[in-house]
Amino acid sequence: MEFLAFWMFAVLLCFLLLGYPVAFALGGTAVLFTLLFSDLLPNLGVLEWPWDPAFGARRLNILPQRIFGSIMDNYTLVAVPFFVFMGVMLERSGLAEDLLQTMGRLFGKMRGGLAISVVAVGALLAASTGVVGASVVTMTVLALPVMLKYGYDRGLASGTIAASGTLGQIIPPSIVLIILGDQMTRVNVGDLFMGALIPGLLLAGLYMLWIALYAFIRRDKAPAMPAVAEEFAIANLWLAVARSLLPPLVLVAVVLGTIFWGVATPTEAGAMGAFGATVLAFLNGRLNLRNVMAVNEATVRLTSMVFIILVGATAFAMVFSALGGHWMVEDFLADLPGGEWGFLVLVMLTIFILGFFLDFIEITFIVVPLVAPVAVTLGFDPVWFAVLIAMNLQASFLTPPFGFALFYLRGAAPPSVTTRDIYRGIVPFIIIQLIMLGIIVAFPQLVLWLPEVART
Repeated sequence: MEFLAFWMFAVLLCFLLLGYPVAFALGGTAVLFTLLFSDLLPNLGVLEWPWDPAFGARRLNILPQRIFGSIMDNYTLVAVPFFVFMGVMLERSGLAEDLLQTMGRLFGKMRGGLAISVVAVGALLAASTGVVGASVVTMTVLALPVMLKYGYDRGLASGTIAASGTLGQIIPPSIVLIILGDQMTRVNVGDLFMGALIPGLLLAGLYMLWIALYAFIRRDKAPAMPAVAEEFAIANLWLAVARSLLPPLVLVAVVLGTIFWGVATPTEAGAMGAFGATVLAFLNGRLNLRNVMAVNEATVRLTSMVFIILVGATAFAMVFSALGGHWMVEDFLADLPGGEWGFLVLVMLTIFILGFFLDFIEITFIVVPLVAPVAVTLGFDPVWFAVLIAMNLQASFLTPPFGFALFYLRGAAPPSVTTRDIYRGIVPFIIIQLIMLGIIVAFPQLVLWLPEVART
């Protein structure tokens, strides 16, 4: 029956190429093949459900049962709306504005310092908000005009903002890590958070290193700001640094610390983070009805997008597996030339190429359930493999033509910044991400050290 699984995957690709939304392409393919071939599925010994030829609708009974069991009863996935709410509420509390102002004042006197401050703010926002769209738009509106005013290269300025805004996909707490932990059934989300922390911070450091090198070589393209710049004029700099840095750092330390030390589950820590973000918004005078409604709307939109794709992916995976598709994929991947390293190269290359056309959520739900069991069988540590995938998925926000960070940046950037400037600017940062992939492969302890320490 594996030929049916092959055709099922081919039909899914056709739906995607025709432009159907991913969630409906996945779910519709599952329903179509269930109606056409459900009389064959019980013979595989994989699925059993009430079957009556006189009532074709009963063929679909297993779909809602399986979806309810795997999604509605999944405690880990409850963390998704909590962390989304936390991120959007912090963004509405004025955190980004305060951080950009103080970091710009701290680093602005050095060549490339304003761009380095954007990376620093991006890393802090990643650890506190993790919402890529909000981070990119906010930094575009606030920092890009200032960088252009003081003579920064348009490509460097736009590329720095786009890349820094995507750090929320790898620096915990990250939505993509929660989803990966759910899709890779043997992986604890807390271990993923710990494993991704060092690579995420190291990636931000590589961004800063590249900017400093660029500023040293092309001094006129990344100049230092004047000693006094009205955009970043702060009466008491260190007091402002303490006021803007300490509250989000304390909140992140509490959220991640309770997860790392086993005091709270990611879901419970997410709830604490959502409450803490609300308190910070109140203390900053930003907790009003308008902001609360906007935060709730953004949370519902993003959470609904994640879960509707998950519903379609769950239905597709169930029928695909019942048709023997998982055996077909495992046999193909296990027999690749080069053994486990050939498998790793193919998977990473496939995810990177898919990132040009699909969102990270869609790639996670389609690809990860197929490759994760093979990776474990070949002896790869599941935490290391998941962080490697997360690092690769981050590039999907930057790769044209469908990189979402590029869309956010293009929509908020002034007319003087062209699409060509944006594409030119993100190329070095994509290369840095690929270099970081190689570093994780060469030095797996960057990922595994913190989870091992936490277990001892």
